[in-house]
Amino acid sequence: MKKTILMAAAGLMVLASFVGCTKKANKNFILATGGTSGTYYPFGGAIANIWNSNIEGMNVTAQATGASAENLRLISKGEAEFAIVQNDVMDYAYNGTDMFAQALPNLATIGTLYPEVVQIAASKSSGIKSVADLRGKRVSIGDAGSGVEFNAKQILEGYGITFDDIQKNNLSFKESAEGIQNGTLDACFVTAGVPNSALQELAFTAGLVLIPVTGAEADRIVNSYNFYTKTLIPAGTYNGTDTDTEALAIKATLAVNADLDENVVYDMTKALFENLEVLGTAHAKGKEVSAESAVTGVSVPFHPGAVKFFSEKGLSIN
Repeated sequence: MKKTILMAAAGLMVLASFVGCTKKANKNFILATGGTSGTYYPFGGAIANIWNSNIEGMNVTAQATGASAENLRLISKGEAEFAIVQNDVMDYAYNGTDMFAQALPNLATIGTLYPEVVQIAASKSSGIKSVADLRGKRVSIGDAGSGVEFNAKQILEGYGITFDDIQKNNLSFKESAEGIQNGTLDACFVTAGVPNSALQELAFTAGLVLIPVTGAEADRIVNSYNFYTKTLIPAGTYNGTDTDTEALAIKATLAVNADLDENVVYDMTKALFENLEVLGTAHAKGKEVSAESAVTGVSVPFHPGAVKFFSEKGLSIN
């Protein structure tokens, strides 16, 4: 009887060991994204599918969230391992500035993904042709406390303008477009992928003028805030816009918990950037992602696993 009990106990120990190894082999992670009606959620789902399909034992779940600021707090608290965020909001979180009273620990970068352009639209009747012309005008700068509001503040600052110099309105993209259409606003800031649906509707109904950010002022802003990159809004993006418009962009960025194992992050970085064709098929924004651009617009340190992959590709990380 005693021998039987000992054998049973030994069997349980072997089973427990096997279960433990199996659990260790499985990699169960959360990728924090955004609202289900936005871009981050389906785009995150496409990334998760690539990881799950190409890495043995990988199980990543794309989770709907309140987007960038919430996502960074989830990583910091250990409630998510990965997140899609705006690179400027990530900079604020890492340094404890603007919307973050204190710096958040454990944040690192895998790479930037696609540009989210700071689009400045004005009504045709406003006479606004440059950012300098916004002085004294009725301007929506996005929701109060939003990333858009900080983008507006920084770009105006590059032209020597403060919020006190404009008639400031804090409105959503839809409300901003409606305000320009009905004549209660002269201009608005919209930080989003192009084309933006609210601006598309405005362009087809009342028309719009896109205001460029260019020259010495653009250089000054980029030099002051290294999460910005220069870009072009192509002619024809919106009805009636028949020339390219110079603009600044922030970038949707793949963030990671800095404490995550280097080999795991290397495998995930490699799997993602070696399957961009699959990503582009799954989501239109995937066509805008490249390994070369992934190392630009970054102000928060890269995770060592990502550094290893990009170094193998011969890409320099500043």
